[in-house]
Amino acid sequence: MKKRLKSSLKYFVLVLVSAVFLFPIAWGLICSFKPEAEILSYPPHWIPKAFTASNYSEVLKKYPYLAWGQNSLITTVAGTLLILICSSLAAYAFGRFQFRGKKVLYGTVVAMLLIPIQAYVIPLYLMCAKLKLLNTLTAIILPSVANVTSIFILTSFFHSLPNELEEAARIDGCSEFRIFAQIMLPLSKPALSTVTFLTFISNWNSFLWPMIAIRDDDLKTLPVGIAQFMGTANSNAQFQYGTALAGCMMAIVPTLIVFLALQRYFVQGIASSGIKG
Repeated sequence: MKKRLKSSLKYFVLVLVSAVFLFPIAWGLICSFKPEAEILSYPPHWIPKAFTASNYSEVLKKYPYLAWGQNSLITTVAGTLLILICSSLAAYAFGRFQFRGKKVLYGTVVAMLLIPIQAYVIPLYLMCAKLKLLNTLTAIILPSVANVTSIFILTSFFHSLPNELEEAARIDGCSEFRIFAQIMLPLSKPALSTVTFLTFISNWNSFLWPMIAIRDDDLKTLPVGIAQFMGTANSNAQFQYGTALAGCMMAIVPTLIVFLALQRYFVQGIASSGIKG
């Protein structure tokens, strides 16, 4: 009886916390189908009196929303793929090999987790200006490849894999790259899925650097476009809650699809740090 009560209390707390986090999304979705006057009405009500999809049609007609979405998709997918390639190689070296200066180098990489982008955005801008990358999607993709979080997660996972796997593969004559590609990577699906989801979300929602690096309206990404043309950064017109909410709701869809596709592996990657030998 005591165990059942404890379990029920745990689930109640989880449901309550989930409701708190889901409330803004649910409210934003409902308001995106309301006319502007009804969104601003007081007291607010959940069910729209006049259900309308005009906010969504206005977003697609009035703004280059699809172009922004395409730019976000290109930069996010390309950045995520490059992060998976580079971070998995670096993490495999940190997690499985022993070499001089490894602790100092890995400590330096981990310490970079404490440095926000605001601290190095000026030298990053100057570097991209020297390389003539500004106002291109490449300027958004390349800086995102240096992802310290993904290296940290994958290093912990690779380090936890049993040494017997490598030893058996070496006895069979496998090269180091073949061991990495055909043995270690397939075993790392939970960690790779976690990194894929986290980096996809981070790149998709990236705002500060794309806002600084891109000047052409047609090359802007979704977060920058929504903020500058529909959000508070738009000082040329009155703030429109309906269109802004409609734009935000459509921007959530790709991240939701990625999460649903990787949910099983994502939970496994969070729940465990690897296979215990």
